[in-house]
Amino acid sequence: MSSRKQGDSQPSEDGGTAGVKRIKITKSSEDPEKKGLSRRLKDAEISLPIVYGTIAFYLGRKASESQSHKWTVYVRGATNEDLGAVVKRVVFQLHPSFNNPTRVVEAPPFELSECGWGEFEIAISLFFHPDVCDKQLDLYHHLKLYPEDESGPQSTKKPVVVESYDEVVFPDPSEAFYCRVQNHPAVIVPRMPAGFNISAPDPAVPLENTNERERGDTKDHPLSQWFMNFSEADELLKLAAARQQVQAHIVKLRRQLSVMDGMPQLSKPPSAYE
Repeated sequence: MSSRKQGDSQPSEDGGTAGVKRIKITKSSEDPEKKGLSRRLKDAEISLPIVYGTIAFYLGRKASESQSHKWTVYVRGATNEDLGAVVKRVVFQLHPSFNNPTRVVEAPPFELSECGWGEFEIAISLFFHPDVCDKQLDLYHHLKLYPEDESGPQSTKKPVVVESYDEVVFPDPSEAFYCRVQNHPAVIVPRMPAGFNISAPDPAVPLENTNERERGDTKDHPLSQWFMNFSEADELLKLAAARQQVQAHIVKLRRQLSVMDGMPQLSKPPSAYE
């Protein structure tokens, strides 16, 4: 699994991104006992666009030396969709000066709010559902409380917002994962070739249906008015969808080649005079 610090993909002033990372999560060695539970879709990828960041409000007259700002750190869908179908829980590691600095959020919206006076780096660890990935993804975000322009008094109405946009990629996904998220608005899934059949899930193997559980939808989030509108997000999503179509075409061609390789070959090539 590869990861980079959030500063590598800082949002630009116009709401776009200076550079978008594709974080590909490598497949771990599978337990032999679990290997047969769900087949994997070879040469295919499922992508999850995410945004993670902080929103900090200055408390103004209510501010004290130890509590000058109220802030929220979060991980959300790139278009404010619920991530619960892919992400099982998120762990936020705060500064050691906080009580219980390791905070675990078990359900969306994946966020927490605190009050404080200082800026520091927050470690954000994403844990996925069993049929998605058994590895965690570690991200890092620097909490920012003060605006770049400090010439005047800080506003209590306009918060300081810092966000990063990334695309988490799951290569060779399991069929169970594909079936569960193929119609989910927050997930980019490949278009499988015509005639490609997904085996029915084994009824003896329970699959956690995250869509039926009560989840927090970030579309109507109280802070949504401050979420950054990544102007490139739609184009990036279109590019990702096109990339998935290319992957599906590769799958189709490889299947055709494997069929051709299995055909009996002539022991002697025909002569041009025969």
